[in-house]
Amino acid sequence: MRVYILTLFPKMFECVLESSILKRARQSGALDVRLVDIRDFTHDRHRTVDDYPYGGGPGMIMKPEPVYEALDWVEEDLGRKPYVILMTPQGARFDADAARRLAERPDLCIVSGHYEGFDERVRLSASEEISLGDFVLTGGEIPAMAVLDAVSRFVPGVLGDEESASSDSFSDGLLEGPQYTRPPEYRGMRVPDVLLRGDHSAVARWRRKEAIRRTYRRRPDLLDRADLTFEDRLLLEEVVKEEAAGAPRSDVGDGLSHEE
Repeated sequence: MRVYILTLFPKMFECVLESSILKRARQSGALDVRLVDIRDFTHDRHRTVDDYPYGGGPGMIMKPEPVYEALDWVEEDLGRKPYVILMTPQGARFDADAARRLAERPDLCIVSGHYEGFDERVRLSASEEISLGDFVLTGGEIPAMAVLDAVSRFVPGVLGDEESASSDSFSDGLLEGPQYTRPPEYRGMRVPDVLLRGDHSAVARWRRKEAIRRTYRRRPDLLDRADLTFEDRLLLEEVVKEEAAGAPRSDVGDGLSHEE
C-alpha cells in the first residue's frame, strides 16, 4: 500500500516511521509512505501557506494553492488521482471499520491541516473527511499518524501475525478481553486456571465471554451494534446474570485483579 502524507511538518513523522511495526512494514515493502511538504509548493521567498480569513476572524487559514499543487504532484507521481483524506474535526469519526475499509485501497493521500483550518475550496479536493473525535488539536499531524498506524494494521504483510488485527479490540465490535503471560502467579495474582489447562475449546469460550464481559462493563453501547452470534448471546446472558449477582471487578471469574 502506498500512502502520501501532505503536511507542513514532515519531520514530525520521522520517528514514527522509523520505529517498530511501521519501520518493518516499510522495509519489507508492505507499506510505502511518502511525506510531502506542502511548503515546497509555495512560490514566495517566505514559503507562505496561510493567510487572513476574508470577512475577518481569529487565526489564519491554509491557502488553497499549495495544497492543490501538492495534490497535483501526488497525482503525477502516482499516475492517477489519489484517494484524498482530509484530517479535520468536522469529519466523520474514525473507527476500526473505517480503518479496515481504507486498508483495502491500494493508495491513500492524507492531508494534515493546521492553523484555523483549510480554505473551504480545499475540501472540494477530498474524497472524505476524517476526525479522531470531538476535540481539536494544534494540527492534523498526530491524527494522520493515528490513521496511518490503524489502517496499516489491516494491510497484508504489515503484522507478523496476520491474526493480530482480527483479534484486536473493536475488530468484531467488542473490546478485547484480558490477556496473560508468564509467570502464572505474581504478587498473589494468579492467571485464570482455564488458561493453564490446555483445553483449547474452553480457552476460546472463556476469552469470548470475557471480551463480552469487558464490553458490557466498559462500552455497553458497542453491544447494541455488535454482530453477536447465537452463542455470543447466550454468553451475554450469563454475563448479565453474573454481573447482577456481583461478579468481581477484575473482569475474570476467579477474582484476579489485573487492570482495575
